[in-house]
Amino acid sequence: MSAATQAIPAKPVSTQKDVQDFDLDHWLLGAVLTLLSIGLVMVYSTTVATGEFAGSTHYLFLQSTYIAFGLFLMWLVSRIEIDWWRSASRVLLIAAGVLLLLVLIPGTGVEVNGSRRWLPLGPIRVQASEVAKLCILIYAADYLARKTETLQKFKDGIVNLAIIIGVASALMLLEPDLGSTVVVAATVFGMMFLAGVRITHFGFCLLVGIALVAVLTVLSPYRMQRVVSFLRPFDDPFNSGFQLVQALIALGRGEWFGVGLGGSIQKLFYLPHANTDFILAVLGEELGLLGVTTVIVLFGIVLWRAFAIARRADISGKHFAARVAQGVGILLALQATINMGVNLGMLPTKGLTLPFMSYGGSSMLMSCVAIGLLLRIHTETLPRSGGKR
Repeated sequence: MSAATQAIPAKPVSTQKDVQDFDLDHWLLGAVLTLLSIGLVMVYSTTVATGEFAGSTHYLFLQSTYIAFGLFLMWLVSRIEIDWWRSASRVLLIAAGVLLLLVLIPGTGVEVNGSRRWLPLGPIRVQASEVAKLCILIYAADYLARKTETLQKFKDGIVNLAIIIGVASALMLLEPDLGSTVVVAATVFGMMFLAGVRITHFGFCLLVGIALVAVLTVLSPYRMQRVVSFLRPFDDPFNSGFQLVQALIALGRGEWFGVGLGGSIQKLFYLPHANTDFILAVLGEELGLLGVTTVIVLFGIVLWRAFAIARRADISGKHFAARVAQGVGILLALQATINMGVNLGMLPTKGLTLPFMSYGGSSMLMSCVAIGLLLRIHTETLPRSGGKR
């Protein structure tokens, strides 16, 4: 693909033969469906008491709707040939830039708690950075596939993509959204490393990235406050350290097997954002270490299958598909790891949701689309004999 304006194929959906040959990665799909189910139960558990003004089943209904639409998108994307996404990569990158710009325009973007991250679409809000993550990932996969032979060069392997990531990161930081910035940058640099950039170049970029995050943290009073609260939450347990202290109390109460589903006390107006950023803490309180370990294992399965699918795609010569699969695995696993680290008191708060589990539409839909891409790549790279494995 040499021109940014090249037309997107008119018929991206698979042929009848492709549909007949469609197969599922049962480990991947099983892990995702289990995460969705646990998440739905926990969203209901965390909101059944606190959502009394909207109705005890209000959030359950909304989350069920998001999941249903997400599963439909997963199915639809799994039916679209992966090469179509490659042909659309430049258009998707432009769309990501437009969304990140629109959200910054007063009157267009919606501001919540000092952050302007959402675009209103009728009765719902779309988080621009969630859509941008996947669009940037697909473009990066296309770029790395096109430049496979020259990735050892600093310009082709590092500079060109770094400029694009830099622009996208600057727009996200203006929202401000440091968490999404870190996730996008780390995902793309992880893809670059796996694609074969020179290790010295990668190490240099890693050091620069860490330095930039440190500078941005030091220069921003509220980010610095988060770091201080993370390091010493009990120094100010009723103000800056309140959220983390309540999360740690919830996890401590859960012990090995939890206090029982629905038995959480911290979700009753003590732990802020219990149904979104801190849903894992409530899960730990109600289902204990066993529940938290189950979630970690399920995300481990998602990462394992993503990398297994990527490896098979690389062996098949489908380098774009391999980079997409690697990117999806890194993106989902990294965001889950950061969210879990925040809940467990191992990382400063970042405002990132737990994929497939936290309440909300944008993250849910984009996560399901990402899994749809993995399922499609799995299907296209399966070794077949008479339509079977």
